[in-house]
This record gives sequence, structure tokens and C-alpha cells, in this order.
Amino acid sequence: MIVFNANAQQPLDSKLYFIKKSSQSIQVDGEIGEIEWKGVQVAKDFVQFFPADSVFSNTKTEVMLTYDDHALYVAAICYDNFKGKNVVQSLKRDFDFSTSDAFTVIFDPLDDKVNGFQFSLNPYGAQQEAMIQNGGNFGNETRWDNKWFSSVKRSEGKWTLEMKIPFKTIRYKPGLDVWGVNFARNNQKINEVSCWNRVPLNFSVSSLGYTAPLKWDNPPPKPGLNASIIPYALGGYTADYQKQKDSPRWGAGGDVKFSLTPSLNLDLTINPDFSQVNVDQQITNLTRFNLFFPEQRQFFIENSDLFARFGFTKIRPFFSRRIGLKDGQAIPIIGGLRLSGKINRNWRIGIMNIQTAKSTLYNAEAQNYTVAAIQRQVFARSNIGIIIINRQGFTDRKLNFTDFNRVIGLDYDLLSKDNKWTGKFFVHHSFSPQKNNNAYTHASYLGYSTRKWNIMWNHEYVGKNYRTDLGFVPRQSFYNSQTNQTVNLTYWRLEPVLSYTIYPKSKKLYSADFNLYNSTYFDSSFSTNDVISTASIDLNFFNSASMSAGYNEQFTRLLFPIDLTLQGKNPLPAGGYAYRSGFIKFNSNRRKVFNYTINLYGGSFYTGTLLGGSATLGFRAQPWGNFSLRLTHDEVDLGPTYGRSSLTILGPTIEITPLKNLFFTTFIQYNTQINNLNINSRVQWRYAPMSDLFIVYTENYGTEKLNVNNRGIVIKLVYWLGI
Repeated sequence: MIVFNANAQQPLDSKLYFIKKSSQSIQVDGEIGEIEWKGVQVAKDFVQFFPADSVFSNTKTEVMLTYDDHALYVAAICYDNFKGKNVVQSLKRDFDFSTSDAFTVIFDPLDDKVNGFQFSLNPYGAQQEAMIQNGGNFGNETRWDNKWFSSVKRSEGKWTLEMKIPFKTIRYKPGLDVWGVNFARNNQKINEVSCWNRVPLNFSVSSLGYTAPLKWDNPPPKPGLNASIIPYALGGYTADYQKQKDSPRWGAGGDVKFSLTPSLNLDLTINPDFSQVNVDQQITNLTRFNLFFPEQRQFFIENSDLFARFGFTKIRPFFSRRIGLKDGQAIPIIGGLRLSGKINRNWRIGIMNIQTAKSTLYNAEAQNYTVAAIQRQVFARSNIGIIIINRQGFTDRKLNFTDFNRVIGLDYDLLSKDNKWTGKFFVHHSFSPQKNNNAYTHASYLGYSTRKWNIMWNHEYVGKNYRTDLGFVPRQSFYNSQTNQTVNLTYWRLEPVLSYTIYPKSKKLYSADFNLYNSTYFDSSFSTNDVISTASIDLNFFNSASMSAGYNEQFTRLLFPIDLTLQGKNPLPAGGYAYRSGFIKFNSNRRKVFNYTINLYGGSFYTGTLLGGSATLGFRAQPWGNFSLRLTHDEVDLGPTYGRSSLTILGPTIEITPLKNLFFTTFIQYNTQINNLNINSRVQWRYAPMSDLFIVYTENYGTEKLNVNNRGIVIKLVYWLGI
């Protein structure tokens, strides 16, 4: 094997990788043969990302790249002379890179420092792939799945791997001979994260702003025709004991994926079914507003940030879970299409159209949903985007011209070249059959981050007539239980954040964060509605344990009487309430097979007190099993007039992965606030690449007498046919 620049240790950053086309056939078996990999550059001299970012790593890793007419190949030698067993969370696909021994490769195919791809393996060969969005600053989209191949071999003192990533899997622009690339390694034995090209530790290790140039000897070849047909068939049975009704269930449908260009995709879906999707994790809700649960349906995942990144977390003009769901119940989707991706380095587009059917069971008329977005990259890594959203109702299969909602929005996303400055500024306007005055929202966010300082400023404004039927704006609506009506009101929000980090000279304590936070909501006349001010400290230890403690001062103005606990108590009267509380949270060493999280909180609460806590206990039988138990309990005492409530959520979870292609999950949730005991068991057998057999069994009971409400079983077969 020829080692590139073998006699000189490369600097911590500003590295360069030259990739050459292979003259040999690469067999992906985890064995890095001399012939197949002869003459390629070896990326070595990794540097630490954690716990320090200014020294070479203790973990030795060597990486090689090559390609042929159809695929990109990655080989890595992960040396491992450290005592103890590898820390492997699971054999399940899309494992958590941050808590497992693993190797990852990061590609920025357009070298735009904004959008890319990540492919990872753990020492037992489990795969994880992710779309890197927004420069890698806000987490990666691991729910994205695609077809690639890999193999891992473990031996004394090292584990080796090979990846084959078809060009059809990566979205790129033909003709470009420079990409961005980086490699990273997580060694949980010594709690060290390392990477090839240096990344400052206050950012994500997958940050695209710190990739190195990947120089091709010739531009990568066009992938040719890239199309996939993904049909499914299912059968099932549901028994509703409350309505004393049993019903069989049959269905068929599928998706078609077609790449118009290597970076622009067309997705079609016909009669999609999402019965195999994991259930939401229930949360005790002691607020007046709806809770947010993330999208888990695969059709909406790829390039989801193109639509979902418009607006803010609590001012979302588009939230895909509004499509095909009403009050948590599935509304049939007839079909849909989505065109999304990059036109070139600077332009990105997305168009989605979905048609749902009429549902007499849930009193829902047929709807058509259209979303169009376009982004233009400006300056180093920032972008300007426009989004247009349209919901159009039907009545008896005819357009109902009085049933519609439309939103148009303009966003500017700021991302500096060195990642220190981030920001977002937007203005959106909605159009409905009536009340289009004060039907707009605007907001600004500006953040500055260094090793020691994290400073953020945020303002929000939502007009009372701003309406997005496809979005999520929970703070705008207030329910009046006396009139059984929901009222929309204008609000302002100001939210400053200040955090300072110190790195003490300690063998146990890695860092301490001192945080000040304030969030204040005002009405249209700038009278205060809600305030929370928090002072907290976060302690992070070298062994991966952490602890947080803090103090809250809160004020809430109830606009209408409300029963916060939903337990049938006397409602609290409208008016202003000031209260205060404290909290402490501890996360144990997550590298241990036994690990736990404890969160305790308490203090005054409206007219009384709130004492509560949560705990999660976990045991890992690596690499084949994860067992956890989550308990949340709240004691709410609002005094003799408004009552006392005990609210409990108990949720054991069992995950067993005896093979890399066989996954078993059982999820149980006992929730006294909504009087529900839910059992969800799922078996997934990946019998071929991206092809699955699912068996899903569910039961629901009332918590008082454990009377069964309903139960059902679904068997679903999915096959991925690539062309």
C-alpha cells in the first residue's frame, strides 16, 4: 500500500484528499487488500474533536477513497489497542453515532458547505446514513434511508471496514471535480471523538463548514438512469371494543423515486400507508397549548428541511403531520408527488402536492395540499427562501371556493463561513376567505457562538388573523371552555439567551456552562402574558455524565378559566399568577451498560404547588438488546378549591436486534392524564436492501379498570426495486 505524504504529519486543518479511479474491482468484504487499494492516498493524522480540538488524537485511524463507474468506495482501518469492549448501542440501523463506537464519512457533493450526506458504521457493521442540513448545525436527518453496502471485520487490535456508496444514492452535480469531505471516529472506550480535518469543539463534528477539499482526478461520472419502484401490500385486522365493531384491513400502494438529474428528485406516492411508523412518546402536558411531535413518515423525510425550515420552531408555516392526520387519526391519502433537490450549487427547489380522500368516519372533507419552496444561496453559506402553501377544500368532489388557506413567506437564513454567526429573519402572510387584516407574522433570530460564549436574541410577532392550516403555531390559540370556542390573539415574544462556558483544570469535570434565559410574551398592547426567567448551570464530565440545576421565575396570565390537569377539577379563574420553581437533573455515564437519567423539579404552581420528577433506567445487552424504563410523575396541588391530581406516565421499551436485518421493538405507555394504556410491538425484517416485512401489533386500554378499548394487527410487505 502506498501512503500519501508518508514522511510528514499533516497540519490540524486545511487538508486535501486526491481521489483516483480504481483500476481494480473492489470487493466489499471488510478485508482491505493490497491490490484493490494500492496507490491511493491515505488520510491519517486525525485530530481530537472532543475533549480538545487542538491536539492530535490518541485514536489512530486511516481512511482511503476510490471510485469506479458506478460507486464511491470508502475503506478505513480503525486501530483499537485500548482495554475493554467496544461500546455498541445496537445492531439496529440508524444507531446514535454520539453514544457508540463508530466511524463516519461526511460528503459535501456541491462543496456549498450547507447540504451533504453522512454514512456511518459501528464495529459490528450496523449502518447509519443521514442527510446533513443547514450546514450540520441543527442535527442530521437520520430518518432518511437509502441503498448502500458495507462490511466490517473485527480482529486483534483493530476493526476494518469497507463501504460501497452508489452514485445513485448521493445527490450531486455532474461536472464538479471538487467536493467537501471529512472523516470522524468515536472511541467510547476513552471517550474521544476525532476527525481528519479539524472542527472546533463548540460545533458539530459533521459541520460542513470544516470539510476539506475532495479533489477528483476526473469529475465523477453521471449515475445514469436512477429510478426505484417501491410497492407494498398489507393485511390486517382491527377490533374496536367500545363500538363493538371488528373490521379486516387490506391495502396496496407504493412509491416511485426518479432522479431527473443526479441532484433533483421526483417522488410519487399512491395510496401510502404508514402503519409501520413508530408511535409518539407521550408527555404529560400541564400547559395550555398543543405539544409538538416530529414527522416519522418516510415519504415526507427526504429534503424535508427545504419545507420545514421556514419559520421558527413555534411559528411553522408548514408542518407535514397536518397532512393525512386529524386529531391523531389517519385520513386516507390518495396520492402525491414531490420534486425536490438542487438545480445547481446556488439554487434549490421543492414542490409537493398531496390529495387526501373524504373520510365520513372522522368528518373530514377531501383536501388538496400544495407546497412550493425555492432557496438561493448567497454570500458564503447563507440563503434566501420563498415558500408558498395552499390548502384547498372539496365538497362532494367539487372545489369549495370558500374553503381554502394560503400562505406566502420570505426567509433569510444567515450562516457565516466560520459558523460563529447564525440567524434567521422572516415575514409570512396568510390568505383566507375572511379576516385577512393583521394576518401576518415576522420574526428575527441572531446567534453568536464561540468556545466560551453563546449569545442569542430572538423576537417574534404573530397577528391574530394569521392562519396556517398546514402549520404549527401553538401560542396563537386559546381555548375558552365556557363558550367551547377557540380564540386567536396577537402576540409578541422577546427571547434573549446568554451562556458562558469555562473549562476547569480538572481530571473529572470537563466544562461548566452558566446560563441566563428569558422568554416573555406580550399581547398586542404590550401587556405581559407569560414570562419565564431561568438561571442555570450545566456540568459536563469527562466520563460522559452530566448534571444541570436551575431556578425559574414565572408569570402566567390566564385569559380564560382552565382545568390544567384535564382531570375534571374546578377550573382556575382567569387572571395573573406568579410562581417559582427549581430543578436538578443528572445523566449517568452513558457508556456503561447500566445508565440512568433523573430529573427532579418542584415549587409553587398557580394557586398551589407542583412537585414532580422523571427517571429513565437503561440496560444494554450489547450488541443485541436495549431495555429501558421511563417514569414521569407529577403531584399537582392547587388547593382545596381547585383540587389535587397525581399524573403518571410509565413506559418500558424493549429493543432486540439479534441480526443486523432483524429488529424487534415493544413500546408500552401507561398514561393516567389521558386514561390510556398503549402497547405497540413491531417486528421489522429487512430481507433485501431497503425491502422490509413489518408485523405491527397494537392494544389500547383504559387505565382505571384496564378495560380494552381496541387492538389490531397489521402485516406489511415492502419491496425496493431499483432500475
